[in-house]
Amino acid sequence: MTEQLRDIGRRLSDLRSIMEVGEADFCEKAGVTPEELRAYEQGERDFSFSFLYNAAHILGVDVMDLMSGDSPRLSSCSLVRSGQGYRVDRRAAYQYAHLAFTFRDKKAEPFLVTVEPKEETPVLHSHEGQEFNYLLSGKMRFFIDSLTYDLEAGDSLYFNANLPHAMQAIGGEPARFIAVVMG
Repeated sequence: MTEQLRDIGRRLSDLRSIMEVGEADFCEKAGVTPEELRAYEQGERDFSFSFLYNAAHILGVDVMDLMSGDSPRLSSCSLVRSGQGYRVDRRAAYQYAHLAFTFRDKKAEPFLVTVEPKEETPVLHSHEGQEFNYLLSGKMRFFIDSLTYDLEAGDSLYFNANLPHAMQAIGGEPARFIAVVMG
C-alpha cells in the first residue's frame, strides 16, 4: 500500500482515539468489521471515498482532515487552478482531485475524477447523502443498486448515495467527471 494510505490510516486511528469513539461503535456506524477497520488503520486496505466520507461524518471532521492531515484555514471562497486540486491516490484505476480543499465547513465535497478503463465490474459502495456527477469527457457506465446507466460527455446523474454505486470507464478511453457529494 502507499504511504498516503498509511498516513490516512494513522490519522483515522488517532482521530478515533481523540474523539473517544470505540472500535465497536465506529464499526457499527461505518458498516465495517473490526478486521476491516484495523486493515484501514494500518494502511493495509485501500479506502473507498464512501468509507472516508462516512468516517469523517462519524468523527465530526472534514473529509480533508482525514485525507491530508492539514486543517485548512477558514475561508469564504476556494480557488483551485487547473490541475491544482488536492490529489488523492487510492487505486490505480481512479484519480481524484478535491476541488474545494481549502474551504472549511463545506456543504458539499466537489471532486474531479478520472476513471481508467478496466474490464471487471467495479465494487459498489455507498455513503450518506446525495451525489451529483457530470461527465466531462469519455464514456462511463454507472451502476446504482440494480440499475445501470451509460453516460456520455455532457450527461449528468443525481442520486441517493445511500444506494450502492460505482462507475466504470467504457469505450477504451478514460472518463473524466465532476462528482459533488452532499451530506
